[in-house]
Amino acid sequence: MYAIVVGGGKVGYYLARELIQGNNEVLVIEKDGAKCERIAQDLGDVVLKGDGCEAATMEVAGFGRADMVIAVTGDDEDNLVSCQVAKVKFAVPRTIARINNPKNEAIFRKLGIDTTVSATAAILSQIEQELPEHPLMRLLTFKGGGLEIVEVKVPPASAVVGRRIRDVLLPQQSIIVLLVGQDGTPRVPTSDTTIQAEDEVLAVTPTENEETLRNILTSPPGGSEPGSSDPGYGRPGPAGPYEPYR
Repeated sequence: MYAIVVGGGKVGYYLARELIQGNNEVLVIEKDGAKCERIAQDLGDVVLKGDGCEAATMEVAGFGRADMVIAVTGDDEDNLVSCQVAKVKFAVPRTIARINNPKNEAIFRKLGIDTTVSATAAILSQIEQELPEHPLMRLLTFKGGGLEIVEVKVPPASAVVGRRIRDVLLPQQSIIVLLVGQDGTPRVPTSDTTIQAEDEVLAVTPTENEETLRNILTSPPGGSEPGSSDPGYGRPGPAGPYEPYR
């Protein structure tokens, strides 16, 4: 595999080193001459001094034959430009961009970047797992689809404990796909499956309904669960959001 790494800072340096150790062909593009010298001394002739956002540099680097372009500079705009040009002009099969500001993640996805990596989002996800007052964890976001796979832990005081899935009003297009009990046993749900206290619920939901889903699965009786007349919610039973559970 031929991988081009745009950005020769600490992230780019260690990434290139690991890729080289995996017997991949690697080229690092870096503007700073001192960083280029360090990479050349430690890793060999695998560095090109230049701007990874400029087409001329990309031509010299061989973007046209690259299997993957990984942009890991400290500037989100540079990472976006490098990956976009790689994808559009050079038809690189796989582009990966480092995101320093998590707010830019949705923009990167909409503009066609295959994979985004955000250290801030990763740390936040880990914190969310440790905080009982924030029981929802985002596991996966589908590129361009506006859907997410999330995990929600059902507290003992939740209004949904002891209720069948068909009787729980979820946001439209939200579906529970797996329940994992307190003992770690997974259960593929049907419409008659009962939700138990401490269940870990894996669900697919539109991004904009994430917080609503969390409230429904964690709020105590008399809390924020909506009525069937509220906008944006499906109806319980086979005619509602649980048609897949036949």
